Amino acid sequence: MTAQLSSTVTVHKLGAGIGARIDGVRLGGDVAVEVVAEIREALLANKVVFFRDQQHLDDAGQLAFARLLGEPTLAHPTVAGQSHSNVLAIDSEHGKANSWHTDVTFVDRVPAISVLRAVELPPYGGNTVWANTARAYLELPEALKALVDRLWAVHTNVYDYAGHVDSTRIGGVDVKEQAYREEFVSQRYETEHPVVRVHPETGERALLLGQFVNRIVGVSPQESQVIFELLQNRVTRLENTVRWQWVDGDVAVWDNRATQHYGVADYDDLRRRLHRITVAGDVPVSVDGVASTTIVGDAGHFSAI
Repeated sequence: MTAQLSSTVTVHKLGAGIGARIDGVRLGGDVAVEVVAEIREALLANKVVFFRDQQHLDDAGQLAFARLLGEPTLAHPTVAGQSHSNVLAIDSEHGKANSWHTDVTFVDRVPAISVLRAVELPPYGGNTVWANTARAYLELPEALKALVDRLWAVHTNVYDYAGHVDSTRIGGVDVKEQAYREEFVSQRYETEHPVVRVHPETGERALLLGQFVNRIVGVSPQESQVIFELLQNRVTRLENTVRWQWVDGDVAVWDNRATQHYGVADYDDLRRRLHRITVAGDVPVSVDGVASTTIVGDAGHFSAI
C-alpha cells in the first residue's frame, strides 16, 4: 500500500504490522516542518521507516536531521561518541549486535527515537530486523495481558548486546572487542521498568523487554526466564517483524518506545559500520501510571528528562 503524503513525499507500507519506506525526502537539517510532521506520523504508525539514496549525509547532516525529531542524547551513557559526541558507531570491529534489544533500556530515560545511517557495508549479509512491541502486546490473550500489566523487570548494561566477545576466535579474545566491552560496563546501570509501558504519544501499551533484562521482579530465576521467553517469543514472531537489507545511502528511523531490533551477524569477518544517533525520551510509565526507578547509576549526563 502506498500513501501520498504531499506532492513529493510517499510512504510505502512494507508489512501489515511494521515497517514503511518513505520516498521523496532529502534528509538533513533543512527538511520542511510539514514534512517532518509527516515523517513523524508515518513513524508512529509503522514503528520503523526507511529512506533510500541519502548518500549526501555525513555525521553533521544526520545530527541536524535528528534534531528535527527531538533533542539528541549523548552517543551512549558509557561509550564515547565519534566525530560528534552524539554519534555512536555500530561497528563490527567492536562486536556484533546479534541479539534482540531496545536501545539503552538499562537507564531510566529510554531514548524515544533512533536514527541509523549506513557507513560501510559488507557485500552480503548484515541485515537488520525490527519487531513491533506494541502489536506483540495487543495480540496477547487477555489472561496474559492481565499478568504482564503488573510485572516489572530489572534491566542492566552488564549484558552488553554488542560487546559479547567471540570465544571461538583463534588466539582468544579480540583486543578491540575487549576494549569496547570494558568501556561499555565502565559504569554500571540498573533500572526497574514496567514490562508493559504506555507510549507517551500514541497511548499504546508496549512490551519493554530485550537483551538488557536481567530478571523479572518478584519471581524465582527459573520463573523469570520462562516468563521472559514466553513474552520475548511473542515479540519476535516473524509476522511481527520487518527485515531490511541495507544498501549504500540507507537511513533507518525507528520508534525505540515500541520496537526491538536485531542486527543479523551473517557476513563472516567482513566490515560493517553504521552510525547511530538517538533522540531523548521520557521515563517509561506503567499502565497504573507508575514511573520506572533507577537502582544503580545516574544517567543525567546522557540526556535530560
